[in-house]
Amino acid sequence: MSTFVLVHGAWHGGWCWDRVAPHLRAAGHHVVAPTLTGLSERAHLLSPQVGLEAHVEDVVRVLDVLDRSQDPDVVLVGHSYAGQVVTAAADRRPDLVSLRVHLDAFVGDHGESARALLPERVEHHWAESAAELGFGWLVPVRSLEVLGVTDPADVAWLTPRLTPHPWRTYTDALSLTGAVDAVPAAFVECTDWMGVFAGQADRARARGWPVRQLATGHEAMVTAPQALADALLELAAAPRGTTRASSS
Repeated sequence: MSTFVLVHGAWHGGWCWDRVAPHLRAAGHHVVAPTLTGLSERAHLLSPQVGLEAHVEDVVRVLDVLDRSQDPDVVLVGHSYAGQVVTAAADRRPDLVSLRVHLDAFVGDHGESARALLPERVEHHWAESAAELGFGWLVPVRSLEVLGVTDPADVAWLTPRLTPHPWRTYTDALSLTGAVDAVPAAFVECTDWMGVFAGQADRARARGWPVRQLATGHEAMVTAPQALADALLELAAAPRGTTRASSS
């Protein structure tokens, strides 16, 4: 059995995995879904100083306190922006992570920021939103329809829970030692939206990572929880040699 550490992306909190976690637990696994500093129920900690390092430390601390006596196999999952977070966390604790899964997420290298990995049209929108509507340091919540969420019930569930995201986390560069290259990795691509992370999926393929595709929008944990759980369970059960990351 495995412990799944599920890390949310921009604007969200650990609650966004509530529809996925029951499927993983029903299969006998343990699930931990932390909320990153400054987001959701931790929004009271938000400030211009919250950057990528704070979020990496959030996850590293979770890894450090896991009880590995019964579930030594840790699967670290990062959605969207959190691809940066799980990459850095796995780099710092490679001995504690059995597999990292990038869910429609950034696949960054040392020295790369999330901002630099965004397609130009999207990067411009984010930077403009932060400058004009976010006081220069916040990214306002983006339209859910743009992210592929169209069901009114899903929109109603997500909308009151989403909070602005600190822009600094997107402009801070990854600082890696290279230890992360020894941690097996995989990618889950969400195909039924504007495809902001299609280039990241291609980067994963070029590194020999297994890539699974889900016919849903970017918010797969909300719009396709069963299919996402099935993909995560399949990847977790695969022989680790088939998911090993190549050096970048």
